[in-house]
Amino acid sequence: MSDVLIRLMIADDQEIIRQGLTIILDSQSDMRVAGQAEDGQQAVAMARALRPDVILMDIKMPRMNGIQATRIITRELPDTQVIILTTYDSDDWVFDGVRAGAQAYLLKDASTEALTAAIRGVHRGESQLDPAIARKVMDEFRRMSGAGTDTTEARQGASLQGTAPPIEELTEREMDVLSLVAQGMSNKDIAATLFLSEGTVKNYVSTIMSKFHANDRTQVVVRALKEGLVKL
Repeated sequence: MSDVLIRLMIADDQEIIRQGLTIILDSQSDMRVAGQAEDGQQAVAMARALRPDVILMDIKMPRMNGIQATRIITRELPDTQVIILTTYDSDDWVFDGVRAGAQAYLLKDASTEALTAAIRGVHRGESQLDPAIARKVMDEFRRMSGAGTDTTEARQGASLQGTAPPIEELTEREMDVLSLVAQGMSNKDIAATLFLSEGTVKNYVSTIMSKFHANDRTQVVVRALKEGLVKL
């Protein structure tokens, strides 16, 4: 286990959820819950004061929802990562969360292992999506590209929507890794699937991000879907 202590904040309007998560996360040797907020406005104020490493953010809260709070926090505190942790998996919430700057989107029925792995992942700079959420993202961008269009048409359509620099050609192994990243897999899961070391997978992901001119895994997945490089 890493010696780095990850300082956390929990934003949820249900006290029982906040207390339960605090007990679970404080039991991890590398995590400590620094604060709890019961609504979006309090989450923003507390984040400004505490500057936690990672925030677990609910969506539906009084006074200000989690999407609005996430947008403010990610803009003002670039070193603070936000994980959307919610019971809602509707398409609108998912895409609003990603656009607001959340580094991960998990459902509250996620296991303790999945949650703690996501926290450690985003703290390392990774982006993670619940597998069910990852499928929604792929479905949406597949729909945006147009059902039945070929890869060339999808790329031409994407090029008209922005001026992003061209993607450098990926190797076959990089394409394998990209496909699994798009499924929401962590580096550890990808390593196990492809029979590689976790360090090797991390290097592949870094190379892919560089070739995509992307800052994080979410940007890689979004552009890969737009360009027709990955599919269901």
